[in-house]
Amino acid sequence: MEIPKMNNLVTFVKDDGLSTKEKFSIAKGKIVRFLFGFNNRKGFLLKFSIYTLLVCIGFVYLYPMLYMFITSIKSLEDLLDSSIRWIPSSFYSNNYQQAYSVMNIKHSLSGSLLIATVPTLFQVVVSALVGYGFARYNFPLKKLFFGLMLFSFIIPPQILMMPTYQLFNQLNLTGSLNAFIVPAALGQGLNSTIFILIFYQFFKQTPQSLYEAAEVDGASQFTCFFKIAIPMAVPAFIISFLFSFVWYWNETYLTTLYLTSQSTDITTVLLQLQQFQQNYEAIYPVTENSPNKINEGIKMAGTMISVLPLLIVYFFLQRYFVESVDRTGIAGE
Repeated sequence: MEIPKMNNLVTFVKDDGLSTKEKFSIAKGKIVRFLFGFNNRKGFLLKFSIYTLLVCIGFVYLYPMLYMFITSIKSLEDLLDSSIRWIPSSFYSNNYQQAYSVMNIKHSLSGSLLIATVPTLFQVVVSALVGYGFARYNFPLKKLFFGLMLFSFIIPPQILMMPTYQLFNQLNLTGSLNAFIVPAALGQGLNSTIFILIFYQFFKQTPQSLYEAAEVDGASQFTCFFKIAIPMAVPAFIISFLFSFVWYWNETYLTTLYLTSQSTDITTVLLQLQQFQQNYEAIYPVTENSPNKINEGIKMAGTMISVLPLLIVYFFLQRYFVESVDRTGIAGE
């Protein structure tokens, strides 16, 4: 007997035209499909497992941020009160006011943006050119140069730190932004090898017929790069820019080595965060029974200020970042 299509399990159960065995079989099939899915649809158990895993991973990443923010808006009385853990008695903004003045945000933020943006632009452009060259052309010793590039990434940067500093010092690059711009412009910026490999893989997957058709129409190599390669590589540019920007923003050791050691006026938000307690005690001297003694809330406020620019950048660019990751999987020939 052909079983009519029903909308839900209740309709089957109430249908007097079906036997008990048929009702049980249909109900069992619906439950199995609901739990384990069918065709290309995921079942409830798989969805539950995936979302549970995502919630756990999200909690691991969000918990420190949430704890840091809650602590940063607590007053000293709330910090000392063991009964207050997550919900402070009031929003205490004085922590942020003190942290803002201690970290000299206007000056340090401009320095961080300068160090993170300018070398990033050079690095992305040069990485795209190098990756395009490796992907599109065959030239003598290509494999050797490619292997040397990979080998330069394998070497721990700490080994080359002092020789590089001596070289930059002899070239008068230390003490200025040139210590970051010149290496980035020569393909030796922070983790440049990763970005070259991203562009190399992307251009390698681009259909060669597009370039061949353009060359048949009389397009030069520069025209192929600017009119075909760059428009198709927008996702790779976005990914490289975001990662490079974050890495330059978070870099403190090289900034201290190249800039601070030469008594330059350039400083960054993270350098101010490293010197936070020292600068705080200089601005707010601690005396007996003084309310200005540094506490956990003020420290957390300074930390929140240091990560806030990156959160804002990601908030506005995360949609483009996700789309870029999806679009990097184009099929090639």
